[in-house]
Amino acid sequence: MSSEALAHARVAYARREWETAYESLVAADAEAHLEAGDLELLARSAYLLGLDDDYLGALERAHHGYLQRGDARAAARCTFWIGHGLTFQGQTGPALGWFARGTRLLETEPDCVERGYLLIPVILEQSSRGDFDAARATAAEAAEIGERFGDRDLTAIGLMEQGHALVRLGRTGDGLRLVDETMVAVSTGDLSPIVAGIVYCNTIAFCRDVYETRRAREWTAALTDWCEQQPEMVAHNGLCLVHRAEIMTVGGAWPSALEELHRLDGRFRRGVLNRRALGHAAYREGEVLRLYGKLREAETAYREAARYGREPQPGLALLRLAQGKRKPAAASIRRAAGETTLPLKRAAFLPAYVEIMLAVGNLEDARDASRELAEIAERQESESLRAMAAHAAGAVALAEGDPGAALRVLRTAWNAWQELEAPYEAARTRVLVGLACAALGDQDAAAVALEAAREVFAGLGATRDVAGVEALTGRRPAGDHGMTKREVEVLRLVASGKSNRQIAAELVISERTVARHMQNIFAKLGVSSRAAASVYAAEHELL
Repeated sequence: MSSEALAHARVAYARREWETAYESLVAADAEAHLEAGDLELLARSAYLLGLDDDYLGALERAHHGYLQRGDARAAARCTFWIGHGLTFQGQTGPALGWFARGTRLLETEPDCVERGYLLIPVILEQSSRGDFDAARATAAEAAEIGERFGDRDLTAIGLMEQGHALVRLGRTGDGLRLVDETMVAVSTGDLSPIVAGIVYCNTIAFCRDVYETRRAREWTAALTDWCEQQPEMVAHNGLCLVHRAEIMTVGGAWPSALEELHRLDGRFRRGVLNRRALGHAAYREGEVLRLYGKLREAETAYREAARYGREPQPGLALLRLAQGKRKPAAASIRRAAGETTLPLKRAAFLPAYVEIMLAVGNLEDARDASRELAEIAERQESESLRAMAAHAAGAVALAEGDPGAALRVLRTAWNAWQELEAPYEAARTRVLVGLACAALGDQDAAAVALEAAREVFAGLGATRDVAGVEALTGRRPAGDHGMTKREVEVLRLVASGKSNRQIAAELVISERTVARHMQNIFAKLGVSSRAAASVYAAEHELL
């Protein structure tokens, strides 16, 4: 085939001008049916434009074209990519059928690179059931095949999956070194466009899932540059927008995060990869809106995330807590945390679990969750996880009436959040530092910490957090605070360091009644912990 349209298409493809390549290949195909190799170019162009049906259709035609030529290996290569595409569309049965066809085609090819590609679905299946030892071994085999045949794409995928498995096995340093090696291959342009996009997005999502905040930030910047070099590309751009928004949220650039998320419209909604990003985008929008204190809008976003199949927790549970709906918050976070047993997945829920359990007065469950988070952080060697664990431990120590112990771990958490350039989390930790200082009698240090936190919250636009700090520092007008005489009695006993059981015995009421009084006190004072209520009582002369 030597038509002008086909020649133009091949040049455009080499230049990564995907729309021109696709349109020219379609035109050449209409003039005279494309041969199998050019059908693969058409398929890849369609993929990068988010045209999933055209992608799979062209691949199937290429597969049959290779079969007619007697090229079983090339035909098997097509079966892998067809199965891969169907897997992302949720069509597991047809995907397995194509993988099986590829394996059968290679029965007479004992040693070829295509066998390595057909190990990839095996790796994914092993990882999905938590057999990371098997996944690591299979990934190492795939990488070895790729190296032996000089296939950089297969080598990169094998190294990436091997690194992921090692991290999940607790060998964080070894695993991350392999991940970084893989990303070097991507950033230097060694990989094909489709595999480069897959490795970029998978690695950034993985870094996020294992709380490697610095690496996620660095590779998201690299992915942004890669996407900008291909302005016509649609695939991967939706996920890139979500990744950027998440990094911006952590860094305190909330308006920019919302702007990125709102770009996920029009052509960036095209293709299964981008459609999968919609749920994540809605959840991220809910998170930013909740931090802004726009609770109604946040709830709408969380519900949109759920509609797309994205678990809206722990954000929705924290929203319920902010709304004063403590029982629903506790029920939601219990359910979400209880549905997973994998430590790193549980770590996503545990900080909120600790916060909510402390708010409902369940110190024992909060303590258990804090310990679990600390154990996960110790195994994983992640700065972010350690900061999360230290914050949780400090909050629990405050609730237990041990401000000295709380202060020691909270200082560690605050320093870590500062190093990670996470201003909101640093400010939240600084509030607890202030409460610990106040409980130790150092009112000057407490005032400095709380005012510093308030300034950060105000700069970010975190209105509810600003109001919470103002309540602690006495900026809120004094009065009876809406509390009943009994609630004031309970508050005074809490401030004296008594537990719910001790308060119940002294006032001759049930522990359940004490817990209900505590919920009312928290809601009326605008605080979320016993320590904060105690400080508020002291500053407003309620003792």
